[in-house]
Amino acid sequence: MESIARHTARWQLRTRTLDLGARTLVMAAVNITPDSFSDGGFFLDTEAAVARCVQCLEEGADLLDLGAESTRPGSQAGGAAPAVSAGEEQARLLPVLDGILKAAPQAVVSVDTYKAATARVAIAAGAEIVNDVSGFTWDPDMPAECAAGKAGVVLTHTRGTPDAWRTQQQLAPEAVLATVRDGLARNAKIPLHAIVLDPGYGFGKKFGENFSLLKRQAELLSLGRPLLAGISRKSFLGHTLAPLYGGMSAPVDARENASLAAMVASILHGASIVRVHRVRPALEAARIADAILAAG
Repeated sequence: MESIARHTARWQLRTRTLDLGARTLVMAAVNITPDSFSDGGFFLDTEAAVARCVQCLEEGADLLDLGAESTRPGSQAGGAAPAVSAGEEQARLLPVLDGILKAAPQAVVSVDTYKAATARVAIAAGAEIVNDVSGFTWDPDMPAECAAGKAGVVLTHTRGTPDAWRTQQQLAPEAVLATVRDGLARNAKIPLHAIVLDPGYGFGKKFGENFSLLKRQAELLSLGRPLLAGISRKSFLGHTLAPLYGGMSAPVDARENASLAAMVASILHGASIVRVHRVRPALEAARIADAILAAG
């Protein structure tokens, strides 16, 4: 494999700046939902969600990412009538955000939302980052809200909305990277220093398309911003493991080893941040990948 130079950059958040590139940062995903594919229902209770976030920080997470609406394939997220309204999303999200910042005032919290109204109140409540899985394509007011709140943003490449992902046409391998690069290169009307880019593994990509994208992920660094890779527990990993599970996709709780393998590959191909569900194993694997990159 061609050696990848470590990408270094500064990421301006709402009240602080993060230096990216010295080591991989680990973002812990905590879903405050009843139906997320990975941990739906486990942390819907506010106390359980706050306790989980504190545990993630104690295990070494650098960032927390709170999501209060599932964007799993087949969901109604991003459509004209989403299953979770902005009001319901905020009712789930804000008590957890408040609880985290009381328990750990220095925690760097990201909110996983595509709704401008939710972004606005979350930033006002102390969120440092808005993680928009639509890359600002599902709510036209999102760029203005993030700019006004001076939040850091994660722009994710998404092809269409979740209700259409399963029926989308397969892209040719050579078209996958170009599609993602073109989508992420849009003018987001946000200062460049506030942006981190996410290739969007599993977001409107067919199974094999994700591997084509991962293999060439480092080429996205030509867009001039750091990369975040969210690969943990994605269905394309379970699909690939199917021969080991009697021809059926490996269940979510059996995808941890595959998640770590793909995560390490993403780091070796230019990711500065990884979004994970289990912190400690990811942290240890990331340290090994970092050592490889630092070996000269």
